[in-house]
Amino acid sequence: MRMARLILLNKPYDVMCQFSGDGSRATLADLVPVPGVYPAGRLDRDSEGLVLLTDDGRLQARISDPSHKMAKTYLAQVEGIPSPEALAALRAGVLLNDGPTLPAGARAVDPPEWLWPRIPPIRERKSVPDAWVELTLREGRNRQVRRMTAAVGLPTLRLIRIAVGDWRLDGLAPGGWREITVAMPPAPLKTHSANPQHKGRPDDRSRPPHRRPRA
Repeated sequence: MRMARLILLNKPYDVMCQFSGDGSRATLADLVPVPGVYPAGRLDRDSEGLVLLTDDGRLQARISDPSHKMAKTYLAQVEGIPSPEALAALRAGVLLNDGPTLPAGARAVDPPEWLWPRIPPIRERKSVPDAWVELTLREGRNRQVRRMTAAVGLPTLRLIRIAVGDWRLDGLAPGGWREITVAMPPAPLKTHSANPQHKGRPDDRSRPPHRRPRA
């Protein structure tokens, strides 16, 4: 069993979730001076929290490929007070412009005491209260948490990802990271049928197997 490198990073607000850039904004390269790793999944520039980086393609796919449905947990500071009906709608799945979402974990939580101040701070309106919601998703559409909370009348003001699968943000300050290793099982062996059935034209059977496509 081989070991894969995995880096847990607390991405700050306004940092691009990529290593290359034009110099106008901070990128992951400004935070993690480790060659050969790349993000397993994305986090929007205006979102904060856990980003996983790895040097292993199979681990990257296991984390980021939606087919694996790896749970991702977020804390969302929303405008308004979540009603039982709004939370129930999030749990059941809401209709977005690209189709209905899968059912999600959703519950109201107290403001996290451990949370760092955001720079710049969120906009606040004295006449409108705000609250915190914990959401757990098993799919990864573009800006999905923000669109889901907006769909139930709770616009997101601040968004922090706190967990991906069993990996958690615990103890990492903004911009901080730690490295761990993950045991990767051997890749499954590819097998080929001894008597393949051909569904193409009759002359397909005369073609040699495993022919390489032209470049």
